[in-house]
Amino acid sequence: MQHNVYIYILVMGIVTYLIRVLPLTLIRKEIKNRFIRSFLYYVPYVTLAVMTFPAILDATGSTASALAAFIAAILIAWFGGSLFQVAVIACVVVFVLEMFIC
Repeated sequence: MQHNVYIYILVMGIVTYLIRVLPLTLIRKEIKNRFIRSFLYYVPYVTLAVMTFPAILDATGSTASALAAFIAAILIAWFGGSLFQVAVIACVVVFVLEMFIC
């Protein structure tokens, strides 16, 4: 049985297109429900987090150093650190822990 990659690409394109176009064509009025508005507001952030978190845990030589850097990054961001500070501190934590673990 031969699989045609062009059919897969076509189906993926159609599904992606429909996901973007259907809300614009079906919902013409402003959404007034607070629950739905807040749900739609947080969808991009949750999607990004769900895609990023597994990559964070697999990006280093050990899961322990990745988790420690993730926790350090969350704490620095929580206390108002800039994106640059968060990235540098997470990298330093991974570097130091990888030196002692390996």
